[in-house]
Amino acid sequence: MSEHHFDRARVGRWSDEITFAVDRERTVAYAEATNDPTARHLKGAVAPPVFAVVPVFTELAATTLAAVPDELTMRILHGEQDFRFHRPIVPGETLRCRARVAGIHGKSSGVVVTTVAQTRDEQGKPVNEQYFAAFFRGGAWPHEVGTPPPPHRFDEALRERAPDFTVRQRFDDDQTFRYAGPSGDTMPIHLDDEIARRAGLPGIIVHGLCTMAFTSHAILSRVAPEAPERLRRLAVRFSAPARPGQEMTTSIWRSGAREGRDGYAFESTGDDGTPLIKDGLAEVARA
Repeated sequence: MSEHHFDRARVGRWSDEITFAVDRERTVAYAEATNDPTARHLKGAVAPPVFAVVPVFTELAATTLAAVPDELTMRILHGEQDFRFHRPIVPGETLRCRARVAGIHGKSSGVVVTTVAQTRDEQGKPVNEQYFAAFFRGGAWPHEVGTPPPPHRFDEALRERAPDFTVRQRFDDDQTFRYAGPSGDTMPIHLDDEIARRAGLPGIIVHGLCTMAFTSHAILSRVAPEAPERLRRLAVRFSAPARPGQEMTTSIWRSGAREGRDGYAFESTGDDGTPLIKDGLAEVARA
């Protein structure tokens, strides 16, 4: 197989900064589209944590794909996502966003491109950072440049005891159609069954970030239902896509405290036992 051309010159180069006006109706629509039970999100007091991807979504995708050869762009899989929250997004504010490729790493079956996005307020104060790891199936590039995604491995020793919480949730049959609008992610594999099957999928799949939003509810509803802004980090590795109508079970273990934060390790499986989310990590500031 001939080597694909990934643009290593893109590594470390910030995109132009864009602005995003946060609309209350959209943050509430995002909460509703992810079946969010959190009162503060449904009232529009603050945006749901995973809404943090919405202001940077277009820039994050464009920055990532700018480093990727055209013939591989449709082979993208969402590998990992890691949010670091300084504070929640507040409806009515205007945000400043930019992104850069942090690293490109060749693997035996493809190539991982890691992109970091930064969101700040109008005064330049940080709101959140996020790491997006995209896996390009079949990419041939036997090199490594830049940095890989930050680690958040599940501690296997936790399996010696039962989870502290087990949460069952069900994706609605129309989940992907409701999520597409507020999120801005209208990829056909989430909306067109025939296109999804032509892409080698079993049919329409749930957006990875919608699945991630469900895991945020599972944790916050147990540890900070009245104060979701205490969430400081949320990281996952996507193992397999969820399907509309499927039930998901999230198992959550307390994993210790550090620097004023309580850690929670988690993983999610589908109702057929398929792992959907692995290496989940949440950090919640103590009240």
